[in-house]
Amino acid sequence: MNALCWYGSSDVQVREVPDPKILEPRDAIVKVTATAICGSDLHIYDGMVPTMEKGDILGHEFMGEVVEVGGGNGKLSVGDRVVVPFNLACGGCFFCHKQLYSLCDNSNPHAEMARKLMGHSPAGLFGYSHLLGGFAGGQAEYVRVPFADVGPIKVPESLSDEQVLFLSDIFPTGYMAADNCGIEPGDTVAVWGCGPVGQFAIKSAWMLGAERVLAIDRVPERLKMAHDHGQAEVIDFSKQDVYGCLMDITAGRGPDRCIDAVGTEAHGTGSIDAVLDKAKSAVYLGTDRPHVLREAIMCCRKGGTISVPGVYFGVLDKVPFGAAMNKGLTFRMGQTHMQRYMEPLLKEIESGAIDPSFVITDRVQLADAPSAYRRFRDKTDGCIKVLMTP
Repeated sequence: MNALCWYGSSDVQVREVPDPKILEPRDAIVKVTATAICGSDLHIYDGMVPTMEKGDILGHEFMGEVVEVGGGNGKLSVGDRVVVPFNLACGGCFFCHKQLYSLCDNSNPHAEMARKLMGHSPAGLFGYSHLLGGFAGGQAEYVRVPFADVGPIKVPESLSDEQVLFLSDIFPTGYMAADNCGIEPGDTVAVWGCGPVGQFAIKSAWMLGAERVLAIDRVPERLKMAHDHGQAEVIDFSKQDVYGCLMDITAGRGPDRCIDAVGTEAHGTGSIDAVLDKAKSAVYLGTDRPHVLREAIMCCRKGGTISVPGVYFGVLDKVPFGAAMNKGLTFRMGQTHMQRYMEPLLKEIESGAIDPSFVITDRVQLADAPSAYRRFRDKTDGCIKVLMTP
């Protein structure tokens, strides 16, 4: 089969690789009908993710048709049309019973490696390094899906691939980011980053009862989408002072809830901390560029909440933790507990409350993935979200 493989920073190639096989009784093999490039894939593309190996198959947003099931899988049948969550969960451990599926104890075969770095291991992820399991990803013609009796959800033929594909990651991720905020009536929610996750965080903030939603970015197409599709008030951080704007809008109080939908590769136009972050990461003196997190801490109102769906990898430098403590801020973060959110959000799509396909700007074949990665990373030609078909 053909698959998109990683060979180093900014080097991804479509190669012919062996077809996946059933390895465990609960496995399934899925023929991919649609897959996408995620913003967190760019961290791999930019060489930010440790423990990648040459030839690793990328991709964690995918869906398709079940073509084979293991003998211990009583949930799926050949021919089922499914969306597969980006993380894996066994369904039976302490954390799965608490619906903390992204913290599953049993789905990362390289848990000891992760434990040494983080104290404990999160769940395994598709296509996202050997630290998180070394599982082949979904930017391919076929994928082996472990624990397939827990993760994938069946989707009706009445909905198109484009409508349901993003249940695999970015729609639930944006929704959990807003859910983690604990939005109350009358709240103002500020969202840093108007990429696909940020767009769904904006939509979800309205769904959960926000009174006002503010969107912060510098890319015109993203800001336009946040305004036109998300009905958000927009701030262009390349032209406006974010702190000053947020204080003016909120009469000096600050936003009640702040969402960092950017993560490790934040930019900051003209800010000294962002310049230093970039320089340190370039010479391996730093692992992350947390400009947005610093800014959110300074902007959030006293007693407010900061939600972090944006991915971070290591030790953050010069985060104003004293400000966070003295302002009494609450932080909530983490990889998305996918299996908690997929079914309820599928119902929202079926009801017509939301059509997630609005984020798609580019539709290409898998063979065009290398050039699509470049466009997506460089944000050229209005590229916000890439959908690929094998």
